Amino acid sequence: MWLFSRKGPSGFSACSTAEEVTHGIDGTGLTAIVTGASSGIGTETARILALRGVHVVMGVRDMSAGRKVKEAIIKEIPTAKIDSMELDLSSMASVRNFALEFNSMGLPLNLLINNAGVMATPFMLSKDKIELQFATNHVGHFLLTNLLLETMKKTACESSKEGRIVNVSSRRHQLSYREGIRFDKINDQPGYGSLSAYGQSKLANVLHANELARRLKEEGVEISANSLHPGAISTNLFRHHSFVSGLVGVLGKYVIKNVQQGAATTCYVALHPQVKGMSGKYFADCDLAEASSQANNTELAKKLWDFSLSLINQCTHIS
Repeated sequence: MWLFSRKGPSGFSACSTAEEVTHGIDGTGLTAIVTGASSGIGTETARILALRGVHVVMGVRDMSAGRKVKEAIIKEIPTAKIDSMELDLSSMASVRNFALEFNSMGLPLNLLINNAGVMATPFMLSKDKIELQFATNHVGHFLLTNLLLETMKKTACESSKEGRIVNVSSRRHQLSYREGIRFDKINDQPGYGSLSAYGQSKLANVLHANELARRLKEEGVEISANSLHPGAISTNLFRHHSFVSGLVGVLGKYVIKNVQQGAATTCYVALHPQVKGMSGKYFADCDLAEASSQANNTELAKKLWDFSLSLINQCTHIS
């Protein structure tokens, strides 16, 4: 990563680690949910938030992996407040169960880190009969956010602290299908491209954050919604693409971030005071970045919002 060590306006660079960008920040009294926290940058995000005093609730699909992460974090940080709860973002029933259980615990919620994701999978449908990448990376997080929003609003009002919703997107959002979101062909196998479908789901993450930011601002609620590109990171996301995995192995030390660097932008957007009051923005390397023209299309964002609600309603009626 030494090729990208130049610092930006924030004072950080692509080489900065999550620990460095949160140095000196006290998150005591805050509660965060981190999805996909049992591996990769999700684990590192949970560790750093716990290190800064945040009560972290990890949403994990594999509870045994979640337990191991929790034990490792507590071993390193004995004062850590960390819990794990089962969450499969590809299943709306699982998302609803998670939200119901969390909301019934009576905990506040200051930070929602929508981090979990799958990448470049072969074509398959989720349990709810939605293309898997779109279902997991977007629809699951869209539903989760909606179900937790009242708790976040209540927390922001009672604590007088800004709530923050962080969607972990990717630079691949610029390389979706030509039309951006294939509303009429979302579940069609013909024309499916695993990387284009990934790009589509990541474009949806940015559009979701932008439309949510607009709605929250309209309501006058002190909750921000932002999206980000964590950087090219060597994690198990690449497991479905042997060519990409091979490339990562060859070029790794020059252009690929390690997990500590990969979690930096997420932790920066979630905790840093520089980000206070900023909403509907897109970040990379702990600085503001330029998203694609499709990502900044407000009409597309509104259409996606309505489309996502219709998918959820269809599923509710079927089940």
